[in-house]
Amino acid sequence: MAMEAQAIVDLIQSGIPDAKVRIEDLRGDGDHYAAHVVSPSFKGMARVQQHQMVYKALQGKMGGELHALSIHTSSE
Repeated sequence: MAMEAQAIVDLIQSGIPDAKVRIEDLRGDGDHYAAHVVSPSFKGMARVQQHQMVYKALQGKMGGELHALSIHTSSE
């Protein structure tokens, strides 16, 4: 079962409260998404650390309910 885009936004914002999140459905199938996450919390972090924060916010849904997610992060 695919995840709704809003559920992804809610999880990320719950884990990273100051994040601005935009989700893009890459194939129109509700199964392949891109997440664009902007958070001041990312300032000074390496890209891999930023992505780890997003994965942590997703609470283990990646690879299960959430099949494919491309993550784009920035601090501004």
